[in-house]
Amino acid sequence: MKGISFKTLLPYIVAIVLFLVVTISYLSPLLEGKQLKQSDTMNWLGSAKETIDFRKANPGEEPLWTNSMFGGMPSYQISMLTPSTDGLSWVLKILTLGLPAPAGVIFLYFLGFFILLRVLKVNPWLSIAGAFAFGFSTYFFIIIEAGHNTKADAISIMPFVLAGIFLVFQRKYLWGGLMTALFLAIEVKMNHLQMSYYLFIFILIFGLVETVHLIFKKEISHLLKSAGILLIALTFGVLANITLLWTTYEYSPYTIRGASELTAQKSNNATKGLDFDYATAWSYGKAETFTFFIPGFQGGSSNGKLSESSETYQVLKQNGVPNAKEIIKQMPTYWGPQPFTSGPVYAGALVMFLFVFAMFVVKGRIKWVLFAGTMLSFMLSWGENFEMLSRFFFNYFPLYNKFRAVSSILVIAELTIPILAMLGLNEVFKPDVSKKSLIKPLLYSGYITGGLALLFVVFGGGLFDFASKQDQSMLSSGYPQWLIDALISDRKSMLTMDSLRSLLFVAIGFGLIWAYLKDKLKAQWVFAGLILVMIFDLYPVNKRYFGNENFTAKRNVENPFTPDETDALILEDKDADFRVLNVAGNPFNESQTSYFHKSAGGYHGAKLRRYQELIERQISKNNVAVFNMLNIRYFIIPDQQNGGRLPQRNVSALGNVWFVNNYIPVKNADEEIAALDYNAATHTGFKPDSIAIVDKRFESQLKGFVPGKDSASMIKLISYKPNYLIYEADCKKGELAVFSEIYYDKGWDVTIDGKHADYLRANYVLRAMLVPQGKHKIEFSFKPKSYYTGEKIGYGVTIILILGLLGLLVYSGLRYFKQK
Repeated sequence: MKGISFKTLLPYIVAIVLFLVVTISYLSPLLEGKQLKQSDTMNWLGSAKETIDFRKANPGEEPLWTNSMFGGMPSYQISMLTPSTDGLSWVLKILTLGLPAPAGVIFLYFLGFFILLRVLKVNPWLSIAGAFAFGFSTYFFIIIEAGHNTKADAISIMPFVLAGIFLVFQRKYLWGGLMTALFLAIEVKMNHLQMSYYLFIFILIFGLVETVHLIFKKEISHLLKSAGILLIALTFGVLANITLLWTTYEYSPYTIRGASELTAQKSNNATKGLDFDYATAWSYGKAETFTFFIPGFQGGSSNGKLSESSETYQVLKQNGVPNAKEIIKQMPTYWGPQPFTSGPVYAGALVMFLFVFAMFVVKGRIKWVLFAGTMLSFMLSWGENFEMLSRFFFNYFPLYNKFRAVSSILVIAELTIPILAMLGLNEVFKPDVSKKSLIKPLLYSGYITGGLALLFVVFGGGLFDFASKQDQSMLSSGYPQWLIDALISDRKSMLTMDSLRSLLFVAIGFGLIWAYLKDKLKAQWVFAGLILVMIFDLYPVNKRYFGNENFTAKRNVENPFTPDETDALILEDKDADFRVLNVAGNPFNESQTSYFHKSAGGYHGAKLRRYQELIERQISKNNVAVFNMLNIRYFIIPDQQNGGRLPQRNVSALGNVWFVNNYIPVKNADEEIAALDYNAATHTGFKPDSIAIVDKRFESQLKGFVPGKDSASMIKLISYKPNYLIYEADCKKGELAVFSEIYYDKGWDVTIDGKHADYLRANYVLRAMLVPQGKHKIEFSFKPKSYYTGEKIGYGVTIILILGLLGLLVYSGLRYFKQK
């Protein structure tokens, strides 16, 4: 086409082809029809099974509530469809070329960062190398292997968002504004608000620096235009996802991320969000930060794979241990401060060398913005290991205390480091640069990074004790000391060998740039060499933690759990609604039970706080009265003789609903949960079949209630859906009914014979209501306004964004052809 040079297009064509080839090469089992087996995805499938089955049986209807976990909870953070954002999904399908998961997200890693670097005017060939530098950061692959799919999705969109913001400040207001709005909408749609929040922290740093700069330069008009456009873009990005954000905002205060009403819970570590200790349990070690440069600095993974040349394998063979080859595939090589980890955050030895080089050669405020973002990311990731800073952010930075696993903020360093590294590398190939002026910065960078790597090669084995928290546990479990000693020896070897590896890649990178500056190599050969080095540095490290062995047959992924004889026996009970508690393991950290049954346990990081408190104060103490009121009809218990599991029927479970004789008013949450205490030995305490515990805030709804229930009165559940329950009642007098359903007043409505009625909270977590004399039809339906109103708004905003994108594409095309 006239006006378009093939030479200009060539790096873009090569980029797309390379991104595709490398992605497919890494995920080659996909070509065989296999799928990735992810532990968190398996847990998610267990949690979401009831919701998925409901959608199949009721096309076009979203349940929004599930009874498959913790007695019942909103499914907002488990599985919620928002058809209003389907237009954004089509944009993603186009960008990923329709690649299947997880190939699509890996391709986006590369593509988004390539576009970001081009917006920053980095040479297109260097932008390809930079795309691999960012996209192959090991953490991004480790989270895919684990099944943290929404986190990976959110990370993949970050570069697109930044590219839009940079375009705005480059005075490309129309494209920058639309790109920011569109990709902010997609970023939020990915539904990992923690990652989006961390991105906003970096954007805030950038925005503050730009604001100060433009004020000093008296470019107030440009500042106001940019701020206004970005504010509009943010508004559109938020409103497109108002359903997700509104439901989350509404739900959050009632979860473990909200404040407790119990005075006993208000400890020094407690905030209006998560407890400090809980949120910082996964804190990166200060020394552990060296993993950005040396992947095996602290051993890699808590379930690491050792070779047959390892000391551990040798001693296992010497001591006649069978299956030694299988044992060394899962060894606790990690010896850092985190409870456990699937692998390190490795940004690449060459990337870190270039990052240091960039600190010498890049000029202007962008360097300091990226450096500040990197250092803040490092320091906040240390969590409890840098308690002063972490507590400051927890106590004073809005929403920071809503998120756990603070080490996740290292995603910002993984974004800023390769940006600055490639900006530094770009300086080398600028036509007006003095090559001689770059020799000293190159030498200094080589001395710093190469010297550091050499230090650990020579002295690393004597600088640390290489002891892990797991070592003592292994000894206590009967593992021999000689095995621990061999494991420590292998940890030392990993540090030494990976330090040598990093030194090698620093030397190669140094050599390529040195050869160019000395006119020994032409630029195109250096570009090709850097692209290859980026791939050969990062690709193999990722394969340590996410390889072909992580794939399995499609049927194993689609059906992650197989019912055993215990599940089959319970499933023979065709009653519509009862609960199961699996005490054969940890009932509150597994989702297999939820896959087959309505579980009183479950697996989720945002369960209702009151239910969590019920677990801690009553369920964990085997309070049979609470078991009965939760309608736990079956317990799954360990089979002590055969090592399996057995079902145990609870004949005292109270069913779906019952009438009580009276209620006991209490002043606050402390009295309410204490009133549920029950002594099984003396049969004294809470009697849920006859008494309801009611907070005084709800007493006004019980006016006119006459204590005592008529034995001839009847109430029963006649129809069950997770979001729609129908009861039939025949009351000889006004009765107080307690429903074995979890109380949540932000969406549940009740009618009696089609007319709105009121319900209240009883027994700390359940619903109750007065049922008048006579025969009645009682209907509970879950229809939160936050969802249904949000969807209407979201549809409108998404349509505007898509039409805006199409309009701008048409306008730009017509303008281009007119000029040519």
